[in-house]
Amino acid sequence: MSRVEHLWERLVHAALRSEKAGFDAFGRPVGGIAGNVPSSLAKNRDIDAILRAADEIQDDDPNVSRILCEHAYSLSQNLDPNSEGRGVLQFKTGLMSVIKQKLAKKEGGSIDRSQDIACLQEFYKIYREKHKVDELQEDEMKLRESGAFSGNLGELERKTVRRRRVFATLKVIRMVLEQLTEEVSPDDAERSIPEELKRVMESDAAMTEDLIAYNIIPLDAPTITNAIVSFPEVQAAVSALKYFQGLPKLPGDFSIPATRNADMLDFLQCIFGFQKDNVCNQREHVVHLLANEQSQLRILEETEPILDEAAVRNVFMKSLGNYINWCTYLCIQPAFSNPQDVNREKMLLFVSLNFLIWGEAANIRFLPECLCYLFHHMVRELDEMLRQQIATAQPANSCKSENGVSFLDQIISPLYEIVAAEAANNDNGRAPHSAWRNYDDFNEYFWSLHCFELGWPWKKGSSFFLKPKPRSKNLLKSGGSKHRGKTSFVEHRTFLHLYHSFHRLWIFLFMMFQGLAIIAFNNGHFNSKTIREVLSLGPTFVVMKFCESVLDILMMYGAYSTTRSVAVSRVFLRFLWFSVASVFICFLYVKALQEESKLNGNSVVLRIYVFVLGIYAGVHIFFSSLMRIPACHQLTNRCDHWFLVRFVKWMHQIKPLVEPTQKIVGFTDLKYSWHDLLSRNISLGYLCVLYHCISCGGIPARCTRSSRGGKTSRQSSSENVEQGKFDAARFSPFWNEIINNLREEDYINDLEKELLLMPKNSGKLPLVQWPLFLLSSKIFLAKDIAVESRGDSQDVLWERICRDDYMKYAVEECFHTIKLILMEILEGEGRMWVDRLYEDIQGSIAKKSIHVDFELSKLPLVISRLTALLGPMKEEEKPDSVSGAVKAVQDLYDVVRHDVLSINMRDHYETWNQLSKARTEGRLFSKLKWPKDAETRAQVKRLCSLLTIQDSAANIPNNLEARRRLQFFTNSLFMKMPAAKLVREMLSFSVFTPYYSETVLYSMDELQKKNEDGISTLFYLQKIFPDEWKNFLARINRDENAQDSELYDSPRDVLELRFWASYRGQTLARTVRGMMYYRKALMLQSYLERNAAGDVEAAISSDVATDTQGYEFSPAARALADLKFTYVVTCQIYGIQREEQKPEAVDIALLMQRNEALRVAYIDSVETLKDGIVQTEFYSKLVKADINGKDQDIYSIKLPGNPKLGEGKPENQNHAVIFTRGNAIQTIDMNQDNYFEEALKMRNLLEEFHTDHGIRPPTILGVREHVFTGSVSSLALFMSNQETSFVTLGQRVLAKPLKVRMHYGHPDVFDRVFHITRGGISKASRVINISEDIYAGFNSTLRQGNVTHHEYIQVGKGRDVGLNQIALFEGKVAGGNGEQVLSRDIYRLGQLFDFFRMMSFYFTTVGYYFCTMLTVLTVYAFLYGKAYLALSGIGEQLQIRAQILNNTALTTALNTQFLYQIGMFTAVPMVLGFILEEGFLRAVVSFVTMQFQLCSVFFTFSLGTRTHYFGRTILHGGARYQATGRGFVVRHIKFSENYRLYSRSHFVKGLEVVLLLIVYLAYGYNEGALSYILLSISSWFMALSWLFAPYLFNPSGFEWQKTVEDFRDWTNWLFYRGGIGVKGGESWEAWWDEELAHIRTFGGRLAETILSLRFFIFQYGIIYKLDVQRQNTSLTVYGLSWIVLAVLIILFKVFTFSQKISVNFQLLLRFIQGISLLLALAGIVIAIAMTPLSITDIFACILAFIPTGWGIISIAVAWKPLMKKLGFWKSIRSMSRLYDAGMGMLIFIPIAFCSWFPFVSTFQTRLMFNQAFSRGLEISLILAGNNPNTGI
Repeated sequence: MSRVEHLWERLVHAALRSEKAGFDAFGRPVGGIAGNVPSSLAKNRDIDAILRAADEIQDDDPNVSRILCEHAYSLSQNLDPNSEGRGVLQFKTGLMSVIKQKLAKKEGGSIDRSQDIACLQEFYKIYREKHKVDELQEDEMKLRESGAFSGNLGELERKTVRRRRVFATLKVIRMVLEQLTEEVSPDDAERSIPEELKRVMESDAAMTEDLIAYNIIPLDAPTITNAIVSFPEVQAAVSALKYFQGLPKLPGDFSIPATRNADMLDFLQCIFGFQKDNVCNQREHVVHLLANEQSQLRILEETEPILDEAAVRNVFMKSLGNYINWCTYLCIQPAFSNPQDVNREKMLLFVSLNFLIWGEAANIRFLPECLCYLFHHMVRELDEMLRQQIATAQPANSCKSENGVSFLDQIISPLYEIVAAEAANNDNGRAPHSAWRNYDDFNEYFWSLHCFELGWPWKKGSSFFLKPKPRSKNLLKSGGSKHRGKTSFVEHRTFLHLYHSFHRLWIFLFMMFQGLAIIAFNNGHFNSKTIREVLSLGPTFVVMKFCESVLDILMMYGAYSTTRSVAVSRVFLRFLWFSVASVFICFLYVKALQEESKLNGNSVVLRIYVFVLGIYAGVHIFFSSLMRIPACHQLTNRCDHWFLVRFVKWMHQIKPLVEPTQKIVGFTDLKYSWHDLLSRNISLGYLCVLYHCISCGGIPARCTRSSRGGKTSRQSSSENVEQGKFDAARFSPFWNEIINNLREEDYINDLEKELLLMPKNSGKLPLVQWPLFLLSSKIFLAKDIAVESRGDSQDVLWERICRDDYMKYAVEECFHTIKLILMEILEGEGRMWVDRLYEDIQGSIAKKSIHVDFELSKLPLVISRLTALLGPMKEEEKPDSVSGAVKAVQDLYDVVRHDVLSINMRDHYETWNQLSKARTEGRLFSKLKWPKDAETRAQVKRLCSLLTIQDSAANIPNNLEARRRLQFFTNSLFMKMPAAKLVREMLSFSVFTPYYSETVLYSMDELQKKNEDGISTLFYLQKIFPDEWKNFLARINRDENAQDSELYDSPRDVLELRFWASYRGQTLARTVRGMMYYRKALMLQSYLERNAAGDVEAAISSDVATDTQGYEFSPAARALADLKFTYVVTCQIYGIQREEQKPEAVDIALLMQRNEALRVAYIDSVETLKDGIVQTEFYSKLVKADINGKDQDIYSIKLPGNPKLGEGKPENQNHAVIFTRGNAIQTIDMNQDNYFEEALKMRNLLEEFHTDHGIRPPTILGVREHVFTGSVSSLALFMSNQETSFVTLGQRVLAKPLKVRMHYGHPDVFDRVFHITRGGISKASRVINISEDIYAGFNSTLRQGNVTHHEYIQVGKGRDVGLNQIALFEGKVAGGNGEQVLSRDIYRLGQLFDFFRMMSFYFTTVGYYFCTMLTVLTVYAFLYGKAYLALSGIGEQLQIRAQILNNTALTTALNTQFLYQIGMFTAVPMVLGFILEEGFLRAVVSFVTMQFQLCSVFFTFSLGTRTHYFGRTILHGGARYQATGRGFVVRHIKFSENYRLYSRSHFVKGLEVVLLLIVYLAYGYNEGALSYILLSISSWFMALSWLFAPYLFNPSGFEWQKTVEDFRDWTNWLFYRGGIGVKGGESWEAWWDEELAHIRTFGGRLAETILSLRFFIFQYGIIYKLDVQRQNTSLTVYGLSWIVLAVLIILFKVFTFSQKISVNFQLLLRFIQGISLLLALAGIVIAIAMTPLSITDIFACILAFIPTGWGIISIAVAWKPLMKKLGFWKSIRSMSRLYDAGMGMLIFIPIAFCSWFPFVSTFQTRLMFNQAFSRGLEISLILAGNNPNTGI
């Protein structure tokens, strides 16, 4: 038993200590018993601190460590004595085991716990002496005050960390000592501790103030180590919040930290009961806003700084702008009357109250007007309290309860409970939107004065708080309980929303079509007849307006009870008005036509009709003109030409159809080959007109306009050399830091880094020194020019050199640098020689005789001697090096003196004679001054490189990504962008990244894990990025040929390897690194500005300022960067991951350790016991890494309940947005990246908020994205190019001139205060807001915001790289657009935009997807039209008559070719983007290359994806977030997986198109094969793309072994019946049920039934074409065909009879099946022999019955409940399985056939995995991997 206990204790101890291999960010081993405290005990933060201290001192004194552990145990026992919280029992058990181990290790037997206090006192003294506590602070202060720490910042950082760790331990010991003393003798506690020790402890306590947890600004514990508190604006902001005269005093029992004074937020906390951490959070928030607002106005004086009145008022107006607008809308007086009359203190008080309400509102933050209501009443309550002038603050009545005062419990919780109840009633998003209230419904309740019926405090009996009855799982409608309806708008699921929201568009299109058709049918003649017919547009207009008014009534059904009576009255009045108007106008028009048709008729009625129309149109035009002054005047003028273009286009499409239409209508004796059901009542001619209008492209297409942004060219200037050096000195620190970061990222190697670095240009050289990569090999080219130009003059020689600017720069630099170095290393006569030589050269240049006075052909000798001199001088001074250098300089002298010089030396005879004499005697150059200073050594090294590098560096850097980044950065510097302010004066901003459970950092197991092909992720990355892998090995000092296993020996190298791999994937680590570049850039910029805050140039011109070494450790730079930048990653389930010890939690903690400014917000759930019931409490927490690398809680704010009521991502953002700071906030997804060079431009981007962008200031700044996953595969390249065209050309045009750009996700920068006071940066209602990002743009625009786009800055973005990932992503986006169609935001924007902006908005949002769906539907209309013409026989007759009449127009109309569905046309925006970005030639090459890679197949396939999900979402719903996965797709996707994903979206539709084409081929009238091919090739292309694209783009899709395995897997899946709990991936039956789950409503079932009726036309048409029917067109033939079909179904049922049921009569069943088969075969043989039935008729019947069977199945599954009741469901399921098996085989057979040929697989691999066929072989090796079975 003892052994078992021993093992158990070891196990618990290991679990608590987290003994895992690895190191933290500082290289310390990971360990410690702390960090495992359950969340239910986390309220007492002392437990975690005590355990950490116990772990820290374990080695110093195990007994004291034991005392601390026992005290921690007692604290946990007091908090939860019954161990009812989650994980508490395990924690206590483990902690007790650890204590037992410590007791067992205690020497000396038993322990006297009465001596614990004495032990702690003694250990306190010993620990202080050991760590020299008295000297720690002094050493740090001396180093800090010396002013010379800039070069030793690392040492300062280490001293600070060490001091904090020591004082943190002392703080814990002091706390435990005091608590133990009070427990032993509460009365004598003060006397139990010696006075001397007490004074020492109090002194130490003053040193531990900066250990108190804080976020950015240490307000509760000011510290000298954080420079942020020394900024005047921060001090002024803190001072402004202090208690002011007139505020009641705080109660005596109200606790305030001793380190600060009470302020107005303490007062608000006291009276309203806000949570402590909420108050701390918002105190810092308000201080942060005020300080930054002040810094933008002016920098305050250092002594007694006071905030400017303007700064306070600006914050006040921004923060309460929405409240003021709300009061104005409701026509009520704001609680503080006139905002301009509010004094400074009141403004700060109201701002603080507003943010305290917002900070604790939780999910109610999505209801901005509800928050306005709360603020309104709380301000009035506050004012009433201040007017009463009470002495002591009293709790507010609205927040007071029996348990005390609590804003959360009394104000927020009732609101949350009703919102949560409605959210729970949505059946996880499956319930109709009209059946429950979402966030918008609740918020819009506060848009009317009815909201004041809720009273204050809440009247909880109000109908607003009425909770709905829980929905039954079996019913679509809730029970008959009272239920408050929707507010203002109801999201009914119907396509009619498109007309309802954009009725002006459809009225315009329909009236244009009608008018142009009338003109065309009148041959373009404008006579009285034409005019009368054109006047029919009047009835059309009013009838369509009447339809709109009817939709207004229908769409508002479900919201009448809650909508304002004025709004309801307006709807019904509009209905009444347009009802009367439509009847009246139609009556007048018909009457006018009747009068005109009479012989003696007059035109009085017509005149009245025209007069009425004129009055109506005049009034509309007048008011429309008023509405457009002056806002849309320029836009209207700019779009005048657009109408003319549309007019000409429509005329071109309509007029050619007039003549053939009239001819078709004129044919009255057409003979049908089937039984005619329609022509007696409906003119088929008009059907043909409609069909051909559709087929010729009469459907509106997406309109786009392009505008190329101009680039300012580089202006040449004649600035002097000093100005040039000054500019270069300003630029070089930034450029060099960019290059250093590229090296750290392993994009370049050390040699490339050396070539790319730019000198400081702060030396003595009279010129600008450029990076070496610009000058490399230029000296050798210039030498060759000089040697070859023997007969040329000096001017000609110099002109040839100057043709290349950088060659000129290289020659000039060498000339001056050689002199500089020689003058530095030579003395006496040596310097005399250099002076004399250069004077002679200058003289020859002046006389233009350089080619005469010097032998230029000897320059190679000079270069070789200089190289020999400079080589040794690059190294340290050694005797051998010195002697070699002396010899080299003497050789140089000899070469120059005897071989090069051709001048007349008589003019300076004495000098030359002296030099010759010295050389002869050996005195010349006998001593050299070896270069010691860094600048000279750098010049020597640089000159040596210039003279030795002979290869061109034109391709430097070699890495394509590094080259692209540098090119974009340098090009962007010449784009138009605002000038950047100093860092001190810039806008502050936050970056915000939501995270759930994606990959944070690749583990070694993940990197080494091999897939089924034997490929590991690490192997894949090494092959894809070979140059970066070599650079990485060089960076960690490993040989480039080193084996992977060699790296595993070093934990540090393993960690670096994990980061290297993670930085090449779509991981959180990559995103965090990229976003932290903002802080790094700000530190560099502020560091370089430190010398002169108001003069950047003066700061950078000094030598010290350009030295950036150690800038990251500068306290001032770090403090200023923290004041301006905040990064919050909201890891929603981080608390759960940490408790379950998931690797994601460990990796997130590691990221916090490596990035001190990183903050992680998460939702923590704590189980508590109330009234004997375990309840879960939720907290929104913010943590950072402490000095020990552990998590340190900063804020913990209780939530009213589970925050996830709607969509996950926006709810995740909402709970953590309270922890962001600043004027702006950038939203970043966790698969994004950033670059240091782009981070440098963030200041410029933020200045766009102050730039004129039209009538309204910007509220969202759009930013360009670069998709970094484009190099992974061809699919990734297609997706990357498509995305790039959208985020550049597309969004550029959407922003300007169209002004309809919204928020499309990730890198956009929001005006933070504007959005957090207006509902946040996204919407979260379930399903309807699944595309949550774009609603931020909708909301911003509706609330009078302005969205812009900017091209000069970019952010990296990862995209899906596999076809399945892409399809899921596009399905999610299409489904999201389907939900947008139903939303109130789209409706309101469609109603409020002017006509032209509305058109642009429609075609760039939901209209794009609707037009995409129409394109596909038009293909169906075209093919079904062709099938109709073929099966009815009309097509052949029309064709023959057209030929007889020689009617070319009719012939052309009948042979129209439909081309719209080819995916090539969807790539047009991408091609335009290529042309603008890369030039025409490269764009053509790129496009052609993509065509060879089958990009048209991909885009056509995507067309089907968007159509399917968009249409299905509007009809049935079912849109949901699709987890696509963000890994590297190199694995083979099984056939069954592809079939499951694409069966209903592509395969069924593709086979339907194939069936239509076969029918037309069999029965249509074609003039030869060529005619049919030209007519149907595009349709065949679309069908084949839909059927085979998933397998064309599937890795190893045509490898025979894979094909065999896929077939086996597919058959197993198809015939596995499954059962309860079986997923769709395991069984066909389970998958089939999942596929039918979206059909839930009666409307959906009816729609599916109507759509399925099209499949019956095949049988109806084909049976009349059979030989057996002998021209009989009676319905009897059709009826007999159904009898045959019924027989076939009975036979199928006989052969598929359940074996389980037939166990007892197997023999009989086999006999019946055999007889049935024989009878069927005999019947067929007899029919062929005895009747006209032919073999072709058999196949024709198959062609007819297959679609009929599918139609029956489709209708049956739509009415699944009814089929189950009738007992037909099993038969339907068996038939469906047969159809799926047949469809699968039709697709699989071609794949298996192609797999026989090895070259197909090779071609496919090269097709998928290379750009321009350059990477195919490499990827083939990757796919083959190290698998030993590859060759089998």
